[in-house]
Amino acid sequence: MNTTPITTAQRIKAIVGGSIGNLVEWYDWYAYAAFAIYFSNSFFPDSDLNAQLMNTAGIFAVGFLMRPIGGWLFGSIADKIGRKRAMTLSVLLMSFGSLLIALTPTYETIGILAPILLLIARLLQGLSVGGEYGVSATYLSEMATEDRRGFYSSFQYVTLIGGQLIALGIQLVLQKVLLTEAQLEDWGWRIPFIIGAALSVIALYLRANLHETEAFENKKDMNEKKKGTIKELLKHPKALLTVVGLTLGGTLAFYTYTTYMQKFLVNTVHLTKEQSTLISFISLFIFACLQPVFGGLSDKIGRRPLLLGFGILGTLCTVPLLTALSTTTSMWGAFFLIMAALIIVSGYTSINAVVKAELFPSEVRALGVGLPYALTVAIFGGTAEYIALWLKQADMESYFYWYITACIFFSLVVYVRMKDTKETSTLNKD
Repeated sequence: MNTTPITTAQRIKAIVGGSIGNLVEWYDWYAYAAFAIYFSNSFFPDSDLNAQLMNTAGIFAVGFLMRPIGGWLFGSIADKIGRKRAMTLSVLLMSFGSLLIALTPTYETIGILAPILLLIARLLQGLSVGGEYGVSATYLSEMATEDRRGFYSSFQYVTLIGGQLIALGIQLVLQKVLLTEAQLEDWGWRIPFIIGAALSVIALYLRANLHETEAFENKKDMNEKKKGTIKELLKHPKALLTVVGLTLGGTLAFYTYTTYMQKFLVNTVHLTKEQSTLISFISLFIFACLQPVFGGLSDKIGRRPLLLGFGILGTLCTVPLLTALSTTTSMWGAFFLIMAALIIVSGYTSINAVVKAELFPSEVRALGVGLPYALTVAIFGGTAEYIALWLKQADMESYFYWYITACIFFSLVVYVRMKDTKETSTLNKD
C-alpha cells in the first residue's frame, strides 16, 4: 500500500511528540525510584532503612515482571492496529498507576492494604512501560530518515533520562525550597505522583495527534495472521537472541548508575539525601546530552563500534569505578566517577533502540523489540537494586560489582559476533 510521503515538518513533529510522550511515561516510572527514600516508611514501617529500601525495591522489581506482558500486549497492538494507538493506550495506563500511588493511604491508616495497593499501581505501571519501550523505539526508528536514524532514535533515551531528571528536579525543589524532610516523608512524596498523572493527560493529547509511520501504513493490507503474533516472531530466532544478549549487560549497567545510584550514594557512600539527589541530577543531565552525540556518531561509523566500546570498557572498568566510588569521601569525586561510568554506558544507551528496530521486519517490529527486551530488563534491570541491597546487607557488596562485569562481558561476546545493523537494517526494506 503506497501512502503520501511524510514531510520533514510532519517527521519532526512526530519525533518531538513521540519523545515528549516517552518522557512523561518514564517520569511516572522513575518518580517511584526517586522518592522511595521518602515514602518507604509510609508503606513498610520498619526501623531499619536498608530493610525499608529492600521492600520498596522488591515492589520496584515486581513491577518489572509485568514489563514482558506489556511488551507482548502493546507490541502486538502496535503491529496490528498502529504504533500511534499503542502509545496512546500505554500513557493512559501509566497515568492511572501514578494517580493510584498518589491517593493510596499509608500503612498506619489501612494496614496491609497500603503495600497491596502500591503493588497493584506498580504492576499497572510495569505493564505500561513494558509496552512503551518497544513501541516508541519502533516509532522513532521508522520516522527517522535512513542517514539520521541513530541520531533521532537516541532521543528515546534522552527523554527516558529526562523523565528521571524531571523526577529529581522536582525532588530538589521540594527538598531545598518548599518542604522540610519531615513534610516530605509525611505527605510531600505524593506531589510528584499527582504531577505525573497530570502530565500524562498532556502526553495523551500529543499522542492522539501523531502521524502514523509509513512502515506500518505500507503493511496495512498484509494478512492479519502475520502481524504482531508470537508465531510470526519466532521465525526470527537469531534476532530475538541478539536483543537479549545486547540488552543484558547494558540494562544492568544503566539501572545501576541511574536508578540505584541515588540509594548507593546515601546507603554506601554516606552522602546526604540532598547531595545524592544533586549529583544524580547533574550527572543525568550531562548523560542525556551525550545521547544524540553518540547516536549521531553511529550514523557515521556504524552501531557496532559503539557497542564494542561499551562492552570492552564496561568489562574492564566496572569493578575499579564502583570500588573507588564506595570509598570516596568527596561529593565531587563521586560525581566524576559516576560521570565516567555514564560516558561508557552511552555506547549502549544511545543506539540500543535503533539496533533492535533494525533487526526485525515491520510486521513484528514493535513486538520483536519490546518483548525480548522487556524479559531481559525484568530479569536483570528490575532486580539490580534488590540484588545490590541484599548483597550489601550480607556484607558482600563488592560481589555486585563483579556481577555487573560478568553481564557486560556476556553482552560483549554478542557484540563481537553480531553484524553492524546499520549496514543490514530491515528498516531499509520497508
